[in-house]
Amino acid sequence: MRKTAVYALGGNALQSPGSDSKDSVEVLARVMSDVIDLLEMDWSVVITHGNGPQVGHLLAMDEQQTQGLDTWVAATQGMIGHELSMHLQAIMERRRRPERTAVLLTRVEVDTEDEGFAWPTKPVGPVLSSQTVMTADWDIAETVHGPRRVVASPMPLRIMELDVIQQLVQLKAVVICGGGGGVPTARLDQHLQGMPAVVDKDHFSSLLARDLGAHALIISTEADAIYRGYGTDDAEALRRLTVEEARALDEAGEFPKGSMGPKVEALCRFAEHSTSGTSILCSPGDVLLALRGERGTSITAS
Repeated sequence: MRKTAVYALGGNALQSPGSDSKDSVEVLARVMSDVIDLLEMDWSVVITHGNGPQVGHLLAMDEQQTQGLDTWVAATQGMIGHELSMHLQAIMERRRRPERTAVLLTRVEVDTEDEGFAWPTKPVGPVLSSQTVMTADWDIAETVHGPRRVVASPMPLRIMELDVIQQLVQLKAVVICGGGGGVPTARLDQHLQGMPAVVDKDHFSSLLARDLGAHALIISTEADAIYRGYGTDDAEALRRLTVEEARALDEAGEFPKGSMGPKVEALCRFAEHSTSGTSILCSPGDVLLALRGERGTSITAS
């Protein structure tokens, strides 16, 4: 039976929040290289992706608030999924690989009472100017890149298209799903409704990896590893951590809640619930070396 990897790509890796635009050709090439490497190792690959910078830009353009946040999350699933699919399909055809891509609009159920709705923490959009910080009627938080708008980010409870994803994996498709953590939904008055939030894609990816029985959860991000003392002169890359060690560092304040914190917790959740799976954080292009323990950071149950 083929091994399955859930490969979670950060939205910041495709578009920097520190500028209005970014040439993502090099990053995309490294992502494609990772996916092809996994396929050539006879792994099935399910790609998820973030959307923080992209959904923030769409929100800023919609000054009259004509659409709900859930609609913009769905829009970014199509935008980013299309771009990833086009690049990957072209490479697979050139290499005469048999797989095909499948981009799936994905919804996720959330709890309307989740504390994430009361305490927005998910950064979206670009870094804000000092004038915008002073005048905008938004929730704003300081991030590693600078001040950014933040929105509600409840925990995902159930992936509504899980059975479809499973069937596509069985058909040997490279599935691109769960963009932006999935479109957040809840049942209100017996009707399914979209919710004004952006689910963290790493928590979604961890849940998906557990539900699929995946052999690896790979969080591919602009950071090349998990660090102790990140951003300081004494910063130390940590190649291997146990769940207990990672959570102790998190409790000590080493991992910001709007960036590395959710990634570490997502990796920990997969590691402690998986009997044989591997939790890895690495940069795009480093997946093979990370699987060997030579790059990135691996988190294990013990």
